[in-house]
Amino acid sequence: MDRRSFIKSSAALSSGLFVSFSYADNKTVASGNAIVNPWLQISPDNSATVFVARSEMGQDVYTSMTMLIAEELDYPIGKIKVIMAPNNPALYGNAMLGGAQITGGSSAMREAWDKLRMVGATAREMLIAAAAEKWKVPAASVTASNGMLTSGSHRATYGELAADAAKQQHSGKPTLKSAKQYKFIGKKVPRLDTKAKVNGTAVYGVDVREPNMLAASLAMCPVIGGKVKSFDASVAKTVKGIESIVEVPDGVAVLAKDYYTAKKARDLLKIEWDFGPSRAVKDIAQVEEGLRQAAQKTGAIVNKAGNVDNPLDGAVKKVSAEYMLPFLAHATLEPVNCSASIANGECHVWGPIQFQQGASAVAAAASGLPESKVFIHTTFIGGGYGRKLELDFISQAVSIAKASGKPVRMIWAREDDMTHDFYRPISYHQVSGGLDASGKLVGLSTKMISPSVTARAFPGFVVNGNDPFMSEGSGNITYGVPNLRIENVIHDTGIRVGYWRAVSNNLNAFAIESFMDELAQSAGKDAVEFRMGLLGKHPRAQKVLSTAAQKAGWGKKRTDGRSLGIAQMECYDAYVALVAEVSVKDNVPTVHKLTCVVDCGIAVRPDQVRAQLESAILLGFSSAMKNKITFKDGATEQRNFDSYPMLRMSEAPTVDITIIEGGDKPSGMGEVGVPLVAPAIANAITRATGKRPRSMPFLA
Repeated sequence: MDRRSFIKSSAALSSGLFVSFSYADNKTVASGNAIVNPWLQISPDNSATVFVARSEMGQDVYTSMTMLIAEELDYPIGKIKVIMAPNNPALYGNAMLGGAQITGGSSAMREAWDKLRMVGATAREMLIAAAAEKWKVPAASVTASNGMLTSGSHRATYGELAADAAKQQHSGKPTLKSAKQYKFIGKKVPRLDTKAKVNGTAVYGVDVREPNMLAASLAMCPVIGGKVKSFDASVAKTVKGIESIVEVPDGVAVLAKDYYTAKKARDLLKIEWDFGPSRAVKDIAQVEEGLRQAAQKTGAIVNKAGNVDNPLDGAVKKVSAEYMLPFLAHATLEPVNCSASIANGECHVWGPIQFQQGASAVAAAASGLPESKVFIHTTFIGGGYGRKLELDFISQAVSIAKASGKPVRMIWAREDDMTHDFYRPISYHQVSGGLDASGKLVGLSTKMISPSVTARAFPGFVVNGNDPFMSEGSGNITYGVPNLRIENVIHDTGIRVGYWRAVSNNLNAFAIESFMDELAQSAGKDAVEFRMGLLGKHPRAQKVLSTAAQKAGWGKKRTDGRSLGIAQMECYDAYVALVAEVSVKDNVPTVHKLTCVVDCGIAVRPDQVRAQLESAILLGFSSAMKNKITFKDGATEQRNFDSYPMLRMSEAPTVDITIIEGGDKPSGMGEVGVPLVAPAIANAITRATGKRPRSMPFLA
C-alpha cells in the first residue's frame, strides 16, 4: 500500500467535510443549458463550479478566491466545486505580474479582489434579468439569494434559469455589495480543500499516476550548471527492476517502476562531470569579499528626496553601519517533482507549478512540440516559497520522457533539493544616517549590493541596472526623510539565485530596521518614539506600531531578564509591526514571544490571514536564527535538515497576532510575516547584550 492509499483508507473510517470550486470573466455565454465563462459555471442542476487560476500552496486561494465569487453571486460557498484552471494566460493572466499566468508576489487576492467580485455580481444580475423576463415582473422585484431566485409566488433555482441568463446583455459594470451586506467576506468560512487533504484525495505532484508511468531519479552535477562528460552505468544496470537509463541535458536519469529502485541504481552510476564556471566559487568568504568590492560601484537610485547626492550634508551627527545576509534555500516540505508524458503528438505535464505560462514554454522546447500541443496540469503544491516558480524540473521531466519514450514521474531527493536550489540572494548593505541637534533624522543613505534574480529570470524588467524587486522594502520606505538616497548595485556572485518568500523585503527590512534602532540610540530616543516621529504621512503605520508596542508592554519596567525589539514596514500593501521578546544567556539568545500587528485592509478570510502570519513568522524565525547556505568549490555544503536546521516545536515562541482592517481593499498576506522577524530579534538582542548582530543566522 502506498502513502496515498494509506491516507485514503484511514480517512474512510471517519466522516468527511466539504470540497472545491473555480472562476469567471466578463464574457459569459450559454453552453447547453448552463451559464459559462472562464471563471464560473452554473449548471442546470444548480451546481456551481469556480475555476481558480492561482496555484494553491497553502496560502488558501482555493477558498478565499472562491469566496469573492460566491459573495456577489450569493450562492452557498460550501456547495461550489473548485477546479484548477488550465494554462491560458489570455484568460488567467496575472495583471499585477505583467499578465503572465503566475502565482507570486502576494498578488493573488489583490489582483482578484475587483475582478472576481464582478464575475459573481455580473452573473447574479444576469440571472435576475432572466427571471424578470421569464416571469414578466420588474427586475427590482426579483431577489437572488442562496442559489434561489424569487419574486412574489415565483421561485426558481439559479440552474433552472442559467441558460436564459447567459443570453442576457450586460454592461459589464455590476453593482457590488457594500461591506455591510457581506455573508462570507470577513467571516469564518471553512477551507474548501480540507476534506481532500484529510482523506487523501487531494493530488500533489508525487501522487500523479498515468498508465505505464515510470518513476525517475536524476543524477545531477554536484556543482549547479555542470554537465556530464561521460558515465558508466554497468553497475547501476545490475539493480533488479531498472527499466531504462538515459542521459538528458542536466544529468543521467534512471527509470524504474518505483522511485526507491530508481534512486538506488542512480547512486551506483559512475559519472565524470564538467563542473562548469560555478566551480570557481571557492567559498562564502570569497563571495562576501566580492560584494564588498562591488560596493565601490555606482548603482541604480531607486528612491530619493532632497539632497540625493549628499543626503547627510548639514547633519550634526552621522552614523553608519554594514549588514550582511546569507544565501538561503527554499527547503519546502515537498521536494521538487514533476511528471510528463509525450504521446500522440501531445505533451502533458503534471506537477506543483507556480508559473504555468513558463512551464508551457519550456515543455514545448524540451519536447520539440508547439505550445499548442502542451497541456499543463497544476496539482496542489506542498510548499512553494518561490521555488516552484522555477522551470528546471519541468524541462527535466519532459526531457526524460522524451529520451526514454515513457511517461515519467521524476522525484528529487531532499539532498537534490537542498543542493540544486535557486537560492535567496546574499546581500551586503551599507547604511548611513544624519541627525540634527535635536536628534531628528535629516538624511538617510542606503546601498544594497546583491545578485539579481530578475536579471536571470526576467531580464527585460531590469532597466538601467534597476531590478524593481531589489527595492522591495526600501523603495517604499514609510519614513519621512528630508534627504534620501536609496541605491542598489547588482553583483553576480556566480551562484544562481531565485525569488524566496517576501523576496527583497527580507533583505532591506533587516538593514533598515536594524539601522533605525541604531539611529534612535544615537539620538538618545526611544525606538518607538523615534519611528513614530518619522511616520507622519502614514497613519496606518503609526497605528500598527503603537498597537504592537502597547500589546507587547513596550516601555514597562521588566524584571524577567527579557528585552524587547521592534520593527515596522509596509509590504504588499499591508502595514505591519512586530515586537520580539528575547533573553540571552551565555551569549545564546532565546526568543520567547513575537507580537505582530497588521493592517491588511479588508481581511477577506481572517482565519487565513492569521495562519499566513503565523507560518511566515515561524519561517522568518528559522531564517533569522539558524539558516545559511554556503559553498565549497562551487558545491552547496548543506545537504539536508541536519546541516540546515529548521525551527523545532520545542523552540517555537508564542506568537500573538492582531489584525486591523484599515483600508478598502485587501493587501497581500502570503509573505508579510517574514521580513520583520530578523530585525526585531536583532534589536532585542542588542538591548539585552549591548552587542548588535549585523549578520545572520544569530545562532551560528
